[in-house]
Amino acid sequence: MRAPGLTEAVEPVPGRRPRRAGPRAALLLLGIGLALVTLCTPARAAEPAATPNAPTLPIEQKFYAPGPFAVTSAMGIGCCDSTGSKFDVWYPTDLGRDGDRHPVVTFGSGWLSTPDRYDYFLRHLASWGFVVVASESNDTGSGRQILDAAHWMLRQDDAPGSPFRDRLDTRAVGTVGHSEGAGGALNAMRMSDGLISAAVTVALPPRLYCLTTPANCADPRAITGGGIFMINGSRDALISPSYLPVPSAVLGPQSMSAYYDATPDSVAKVWATLDGADHSDLQGQPSCAGAHGACANGVYGFLGYPTAFLRYRLAHDDDARAAFVNGTGELFRETTNWSNQHSNIPAGQP
Repeated sequence: MRAPGLTEAVEPVPGRRPRRAGPRAALLLLGIGLALVTLCTPARAAEPAATPNAPTLPIEQKFYAPGPFAVTSAMGIGCCDSTGSKFDVWYPTDLGRDGDRHPVVTFGSGWLSTPDRYDYFLRHLASWGFVVVASESNDTGSGRQILDAAHWMLRQDDAPGSPFRDRLDTRAVGTVGHSEGAGGALNAMRMSDGLISAAVTVALPPRLYCLTTPANCADPRAITGGGIFMINGSRDALISPSYLPVPSAVLGPQSMSAYYDATPDSVAKVWATLDGADHSDLQGQPSCAGAHGACANGVYGFLGYPTAFLRYRLAHDDDARAAFVNGTGELFRETTNWSNQHSNIPAGQP
């Protein structure tokens, strides 16, 4: 079933000195500088001859490939979030095939970016059976717009005449966010009262940005359930460093290791670094051409394991879960493209 006026799109094919400054002022200056570096760094337009970050092991290879569904996208199909922004949706063209209901994923763009910049990645998720909704807001760090999008999407399951009526799994809702939107994804999860049960965050900003945008600060300590997969790129040392010797006590987590450690053990949590990836690789289409900011390889490395994590948490896919088991999961054995693998997911339990 297809909404009136929507156009069908093809499936994906893989292939953001008068006196000495005090510590808070220093962090503020550092935060502003990092933001400027990210915005001003040009994207690398040329695609390498060999596909970068190509998966080497079976689980990642499976979810790196396109899923079984053709995909339809609809820009501005719904209105509106709490800031007046419309919603974009990517969804399986054959909704409800075989009587299945589809999990919902709500997406948060990076600062000054919009969902269309992530079309390849979002289309890939939809090919695996997810209905993906995103606010067109370019400032999603508070998480409010991300949660608004989820609520709007779920209302479509009961809306007369909606192509999504009786097609959604309203108990299976996840979120994905990039950069500022990664913090927004955690905020949306926290504010959702358990509605959002899975999150994938790409390039979480250090909490030093709380100095300038306190409403956008994400505190993982406030999330007590569900599952979170945190990803950073090894070349993205300024925005989401793996390790940073700035005390977390100053403003909270300033690095990926600190975010992981601050997340309660009651959360199924995973952290890994995609080697060679820069801040805006998630925007690849699929290579770096068109990315807004620093891009090294393109979206390739973000297709497999993020999709697998959402399938594990939202679709109860045991094959996907096997990638993330602490110490023995496939992610821990994939050392060609991934490093800093951490997980608290035990073997033999759901």
